[in-house]
Amino acid sequence: MWLLDQWAERHILDAQKKGEFDNLPGRGEPLALDDDSHVPPELRAGYRLLKNAGCLPPELEYRREALALADLLESIQDDHPQYQELRRRLTLLEFRLRQAGLSTDFLHGRYAEKLLQKLSEE
Repeated sequence: MWLLDQWAERHILDAQKKGEFDNLPGRGEPLALDDDSHVPPELRAGYRLLKNAGCLPPELEYRREALALADLLESIQDDHPQYQELRRRLTLLEFRLRQAGLSTDFLHGRYAEKLLQKLSEE
């Protein structure tokens, strides 16, 4: 067991002995655990900490930034002074997403078109 795990376990046992967990909401009910089976065991604690802190994996941060840039590019003219720089940044993000194995169809509206086509067929 790692030193940090031993330290945490000791503090948990001390808190249990003091009764600090006795009146918590949801006591006696099963925990709703996230499915982290796709994350290697040695990274699970770190990923959980980052998730609880509101941090996203880099690929999802790139996706969020790419969507924001795409919206911004739609709202400005092609001759805007920052248009080319924003376009380059979006291209770089799209490349990073593809490199991570993620589809970038969401940036080009293909998903919406396919969805509308599928709905119109039914």
